[in-house]
Parts: sequence; C-alpha cells; structure tokens
Amino acid sequence: MAKLGTLFLVPNTLGDDARNEQLPWVLPAETITQTAKLKHWIVEDAKTARALLKAIDSVSPLNCTIQEMQMGEWRGAARNAKYGDAVKPADLLKPLLAGNDMGLMSEAGVPGVADPGAELVLAAHKLGAQVKPLVGPSSILLGLMASGLNGQRFAFQGYLPHDTHDRSARLKQLEVESRKLEQTQVWIETPYRNTAMLMACLQALAPQTLLCIGVDLTLKSEMISTLSIAEWRKRFPNEAACAPLQNRPTVFLLLA
Repeated sequence: MAKLGTLFLVPNTLGDDARNEQLPWVLPAETITQTAKLKHWIVEDAKTARALLKAIDSVSPLNCTIQEMQMGEWRGAARNAKYGDAVKPADLLKPLLAGNDMGLMSEAGVPGVADPGAELVLAAHKLGAQVKPLVGPSSILLGLMASGLNGQRFAFQGYLPHDTHDRSARLKQLEVESRKLEQTQVWIETPYRNTAMLMACLQALAPQTLLCIGVDLTLKSEMISTLSIAEWRKRFPNEAACAPLQNRPTVFLLLA
C-alpha cells in the first residue's frame, strides 16, 4: 500500500486586518514554513484562505503559486447539505491517498475547534493518515488565559441560543453549572449579536458572577476585561453603551 500523505491543521489569524503584520505575533516560524510548502488544501472559505497564503508568501515564499494550488471548500456536512453540496470528506481527502500532504485551514483560529474541520480530521484518521496540528491562535484559550477565571476546570459551550428566552435560560443554566462545578463557562457569538448577548448576560446573571469579555484578541484593538456583573452593569447601563463591542470578534467567559 502506498504511503499516505499527512493532513496538516493550519491555524488562521483571528482578524482580517493586516495579516502580514499579525503573522510574527500569532504563528511560529515553523508553522509558516510548513504552510508555505503545501499545494493541496481544504478550507472553509477560499477567499479567506488565499488572504492568509498571500501573507505567508511575504514571509516564507510559497512552493507554488496560489493559482496552482488545489483548494476544496468544506463548511460542514449539515451546511453543505443545506446548500445542495454533495461533497463528502473522503472526496476532499483523495490527495492523501495519492501520497500528497494536505492543509486544512479554518476561517479563523485553529481547525477542528468551534470549526467544521473536525469532520475532516476524523475522516483522515479513518483513512489511517497522519494528522499534524500546527501551533496558532485560539480565541478560546487566549480568552481563558487572560480572564483570571478557573483554568483548571472549564467547558466550551460553542454558540448559545439566539432566541431571547432560550438564551436567558441557557445563561442561567451555565451559571448554575459553573457554581456547582467551580467551572469556567466559555462561549462565542456571531459578532453582530454581541450587544444582545452582553445585555442578556447583564439581565440574566447574578450580580456577583464574574464575566470576562475578550474582544479582537491578538489585534491592536484587543480588549480583555473581567468584572462582576454588578460592575459590568455600571459600565454598560443600556444597549447604546454596548455599541463599541458590536461587530467585533468576541469570546465570553463566566465563573459563578
């Protein structure tokens, strides 16, 4: 049997602005060098992938042009099916079977974490291919590191419900679990819902509960603050006061 290629899990930057300026801060030299070698790709969004590869090229010249690269898109089985895309993980991983190394790139952050790439990683394991994660930024871990909250026991909850009533109920449930387990609860939100999420936290959570908000992590505009809900209510007394957080990538953490 021919030797299979390796699936490299390639981290992306956490923000769109000035990727070439971000690289020295968020990607180790070895990650950049290995990324530059790859010709076969599976990405969440080709436009975003090309932007990172262009920035990589300015630091470590690509082994082939972006136009010469073979790039398939994967947004997750459920989402692909919704839009009538019948491609399967095994179809995208065929270059591995021919002995070619491949790169799997997330839209932002690291593949497989809060990211549909996990389905492809599992498929690669089933093929018997080597999976190699490369070091890069994760807003989840960066937020936890900087929060001052419990880093020994924590749980990532993904996205919370969008419905106002369901979101409030879920926040209260997470608060109860946090208090019972002494566990930090971590979640993310679509940037345009940041204001609604923060207001929901201020309305649903107890005054003494600690809430950390990490905004624009790794960017020059980065802001990370941990305060009690009572203190957050003073800082953001109404929805209008929350406007500066709107449309900015944010991670939320609480400890009751």
